[in-house]
Amino acid sequence: MFRLDEKIWFWTLLVIPVIILLFVLLQIWKRAAQRKFADSVLLKRLSPNQSVFKSVLKVVVLCAAFACFSLALVNPKIGTKLETVRSQGVDIVFAVDVSKSMLAEDIKPNRLEKSQQLVREIINSLASDRIGIIAYAGTAFPQLPITTDYAAAKMFLGNMNTDMLSSQGTAIDEAIKLATTYYDDEDQTNRVLIIISDGEDHGSDAVDIAEEASEKGIKILTVGVGDVKGGPIPIKRNGVVLNYKKDKNGDTVITRLNETTLREIAEEANGIYINGSNTAVVVEAIKDVLNSMDKKEFESKQIADFKDQFQWFLGLGIILLFIDIFFLERKTAWLKKLNLFNEDL
Repeated sequence: MFRLDEKIWFWTLLVIPVIILLFVLLQIWKRAAQRKFADSVLLKRLSPNQSVFKSVLKVVVLCAAFACFSLALVNPKIGTKLETVRSQGVDIVFAVDVSKSMLAEDIKPNRLEKSQQLVREIINSLASDRIGIIAYAGTAFPQLPITTDYAAAKMFLGNMNTDMLSSQGTAIDEAIKLATTYYDDEDQTNRVLIIISDGEDHGSDAVDIAEEASEKGIKILTVGVGDVKGGPIPIKRNGVVLNYKKDKNGDTVITRLNETTLREIAEEANGIYINGSNTAVVVEAIKDVLNSMDKKEFESKQIADFKDQFQWFLGLGIILLFIDIFFLERKTAWLKKLNLFNEDL
C-alpha cells in the first residue's frame, strides 16, 4: 500500500517550469547579445567547445533534483505490514438544536456556536467510541450516521446552521425518536444520546419518549446552552444585527434556557443534566459517565504500518544537485563525435 503524507508540497513542483522558462529566456538573451558581438562563424571559432546539449542537460538534471526534493517533502510512505486492531467503546449520538432560538447571544458567541464548540471538545476527548450527529428544530434530520471518523464528524458539525431545517420550533421528542434508529445492536446497553439545546421544547412528549428510549438501553445526557435570564434573537445580515425577532404584538421575543425540561428528560433516561456554560466541566462530566459504562467491542480493522520513504528522494536530489553543480557546459570528446544539435555545422 502507498500513501502520501503532505500533498500540499506538490505545489513546489511549479518551480520546474519557472526554471525552464528562465533558461529559455537566458538562451534567447545570450543569442541576441552574441549576434551583436560577432557573427556565428566567428563565435564558433572563439568558443568551439560550447555545447547547447550540455546546457540543456544541466537544466534537466537541475529540474530532476527539484522534483526529488518535492517528493521528499510530500513524504511518500509504503505499507509494510498489516495489523489487527480491536476497538472498544460506547455508541454516542449528539442531537444538536439548530432552531432560531440558538442564535441568541446570552452565551458567547451564541448558543449554536457554543454547542458546536462543546461537541467538538467532547469528540476530542474520545478514544475509540463511535459517534453520530443529529440536527433538529421542528423536525429531526440525520446529519451523520454512527462512525469512528472523527474528522468527518467535525466537518459536518461545522456546517450546521439555523437555516438547514425549514421546519422551525424545538421538537426534542423527534430528535430522541430518530436517535433510537442509530444504534445497530438491539442487545447493546452502552448507548448514549447527548442532547445539546436551550431546552425550549415545542413538543409535549419529550419526557415520555425519553422514558421509552431508556427502556431500550439508551442513556440520555442533556446539556443546556444559554442563560435562564434569556436574550433576544438577533436578525443579522453580513454579520451585522439589523433587528431582533418580534412577536405578533411587536414586542421583542426573549428566549430563555429551560433547565427544567432538560433535567426531566435526563432523569427519565438514567442520565444527568449539565449546564453548558463551562466547556471543561461539560467534557469532564461526560467523560466520567462514559468511563463508568461497559465498553462494546466493535468490528476489527486491518491497518497498515507505513514507513517513510522521503530519505531516498532526498538523497537522490542531493546527488543530482552535486552532479549539476560540477557539470561543465563544454563539449566532451564523445559528444563532439555525436554532433548533437548539428553544433559544428
